[in-house]
Amino acid sequence: MAILQKSPTVYDDGPARTDYRALSIVTMLFFIWGFLTCLNDILIPHLQSIFSLTYFQSMLIQFAFFGAYAVFALPAGKLVEMIGYKRAMVTGLLIAAAGALLFLPASSVPSYPFFLGAQVILAAGITVLQVSANPYVSIIGPSRTASSRLNLTQAFNSLGTTVAPKFGGLFILTAATYTAAQMALLSPATLQAYRQQQASTVRIPYIGIAVALIALGVALALLRLPQTANTREFRASDMNVDEGPFSILKHPQLVLAAIGIFTYVGAEVSIGSFLVKYFHEPYIANLSEQSAAGYVAFYWGGAMIGRFIGSAILQKVRTGLVLGIAAVVACLLVITSIMTFGHVAMWVMLAVGLFNSIMFPSIFTLGIEGLGPLTGRGSGLLVAAIVGGALIPLAEGRLTDNIGIHHAFVIPAICYVYIAIFGFTRLRSGTVATALEGSKG
Repeated sequence: MAILQKSPTVYDDGPARTDYRALSIVTMLFFIWGFLTCLNDILIPHLQSIFSLTYFQSMLIQFAFFGAYAVFALPAGKLVEMIGYKRAMVTGLLIAAAGALLFLPASSVPSYPFFLGAQVILAAGITVLQVSANPYVSIIGPSRTASSRLNLTQAFNSLGTTVAPKFGGLFILTAATYTAAQMALLSPATLQAYRQQQASTVRIPYIGIAVALIALGVALALLRLPQTANTREFRASDMNVDEGPFSILKHPQLVLAAIGIFTYVGAEVSIGSFLVKYFHEPYIANLSEQSAAGYVAFYWGGAMIGRFIGSAILQKVRTGLVLGIAAVVACLLVITSIMTFGHVAMWVMLAVGLFNSIMFPSIFTLGIEGLGPLTGRGSGLLVAAIVGGALIPLAEGRLTDNIGIHHAFVIPAICYVYIAIFGFTRLRSGTVATALEGSKG
């Protein structure tokens, strides 16, 4: 492997101060993709009722959405190197807008495979946003506060996920006219008309989303974002970097972090995807699906609050320690929900969101720490690992069809075990440790 020619001051420590103007602009992107991602939690029960899907089949919504990360993340990393962070973010917004507009023909047919295709395009745009915006936030200021900055922006991402269930429950989740058994008795023409009527509720929300994405893309294109030595596009001609396709895999902390992202996103998405149906169960809360959608906001709202708190804590406490403790508590809460019933099972599961809060940004910053000019590619790998949100909910869906929704949550509990191990084994790393080392020089 070729030796990286880089300045420790430029790549390890970053700028002396955070550029808050640029940070505030990029924070809007975190909000919008959090909102779009969480709308899946509302689409799942809605489309499950319309098309009479099993739990496994309904999880194909998450599979299509998060599977796109595996397909597009590494190409998105290359795109960032070619056109830079700002243009990549604008491109991501426009691709996501195209995906949102595809919900219109999908609802007119209506066709479940068409909905899945629209999800793939929407997620492709969000993938480009993630690959460009996450490292941009990490390196736009001092490295010692990278986790803190990313937690702050992720808090606004969580604001989007908190608002989305309320929005979706109000505009998308309509009360079903027919049960699955009643739908089986309908004539093909009546069934088609019923499905068109139910699917039509997504049209106005996704038109509004597309307009907002296009407007944000145009506004971002017209703004001038700063380019420092850290945030320029790194190219092979600028540095001596091994161009082999697996060069970034030679960084152990990056590989372990990628597994951490895989398990974290899988656990978080699995829980969020099943909450509406979980709270609908008579032995849990016996809520209607519309009412249950409102409570999902507490899960994502907890993540928002936790990220604001975590942003402050990570200024003083090592990232690995905070991550390990949060994962242990999250695991215990899931196990408690599995072993209890009623509102106890409901509220302890909602509380998991609070401890999920700092996991993604903490794992992400631990993973790209010290990568220097390989940060863009490392970011691409970590974003590709978000495919855990496609595969793990699919596995939980299959398990739910076999043993029931209550005990299928054992899958995210196992995921948190790995995250805790990863966090505690990174105690010698993290932003505080980096800062201490820098102060000695």
